[in-house]
Amino acid sequence: MRFIHAADIHLDSPLRGLSAYQDAPAEQLRGATREAFSQLISTAIEERVDFIVIAGDLYDGDWPDFNTGLFFCAEMGRLQRAGIPAFVLFGNHDAESHMTRALRLPDNVRRFSAAECQVHTIEPLKVALHGRSFRERDTTENLAAGYGPPLRDHFNIGVLHTALEGHSEHASYAPCTLAELQAKDYDYWALGHVHEHKVWTGRSTICFPGNLQGRSIRETGRRGAVMVTVGEDRVPRVERLYIDLLRWEHLAVDLSACTTLDDVGRATQRALAQLLQTDAQVPRALRVSFVGESPIHGELFQRELDLRAHVLAEISAIGPERLWLEKVKLATRPGQAPAAGGLGADALAELAALLAEARHDESLQRELRDDFSQMLGKAPELLAEVPVLRSAREGELAAVFEQVVPGLLARLAMKE
Repeated sequence: MRFIHAADIHLDSPLRGLSAYQDAPAEQLRGATREAFSQLISTAIEERVDFIVIAGDLYDGDWPDFNTGLFFCAEMGRLQRAGIPAFVLFGNHDAESHMTRALRLPDNVRRFSAAECQVHTIEPLKVALHGRSFRERDTTENLAAGYGPPLRDHFNIGVLHTALEGHSEHASYAPCTLAELQAKDYDYWALGHVHEHKVWTGRSTICFPGNLQGRSIRETGRRGAVMVTVGEDRVPRVERLYIDLLRWEHLAVDLSACTTLDDVGRATQRALAQLLQTDAQVPRALRVSFVGESPIHGELFQRELDLRAHVLAEISAIGPERLWLEKVKLATRPGQAPAAGGLGADALAELAALLAEARHDESLQRELRDDFSQMLGKAPELLAEVPVLRSAREGELAAVFEQVVPGLLARLAMKE
């Protein structure tokens, strides 16, 4: 027996972070979640799976028209013609959706009730699926507690949309623990809500497949669903299916060995080439962070716009149809400074001590806030060139001291 377990489809959810840029792949951004879902259905048909399970957040909240729901009906129709049933549980985003309640779905689609845990069976396969949908978005009760015992002589699957323990970055909807799920004695738990792939084994195999398509730089790396194969030993074997049509990546480029901007370009080129060694056909949206203890930290300080131009040049050489740049971040640290020239080591040490003291001098900070306010009033374009000044404009000087002082000292140390 084989089935596909997917979750967190978020059909027609916008992909965020690239639309502001002129070279952004607008059509791919608009259609990525649909295209990924179509690819999932095509895989199910080509692989002749026995059924598919969708563990919540099929939709992305309510929508102004029915086009999203009609698209889902059409894809389920493809499954129906292939003789493949789909078991759909509605999660917190689906609970908001008018389509969840209003659309009649093809007969091969079996929904889980929101009133109580419902059990669907596939008798030819001796499979029982237990699940309860969300009635409303803010469902904070432990839904798993109401799931019944496993059906005897069946392969039992629990379908649940849950934050689970240890995932504090996700809203704590339908919270429960791994121990609770294992205690149910189901063979497999098909979970949704957490967008990262994760598998636990034990009395039960418990799995988050991750979301089908990354939607922003917060959802990096390969995305998709899982294929679950069950043999005569009844042990589920979980294999990842990579479905995403456009991938978000956070690429760290180490500048520890770089002493010139040309070196930075070469290091960026190597990092990009290595990135494309996996799934080179999948377009990437990139955030590039320059990291490491760098001897040219002072020279690069607050030059994100220049660095962005260098990264775009390397991307253009490799192939701009495969890579788009979301943002460049400079996160290097000062390296060993060369011997100071005109200023002298004593003068630099004295300046460093003065700046360290200034962090705790309230009267000086008041003066600095006034100075920054006047400066930015006269030259607002500096906010684009020196992003840290946004904090200064709001009167928050901690970021200025943390980011500006090390770069300033490093640059002064390099002066002859």
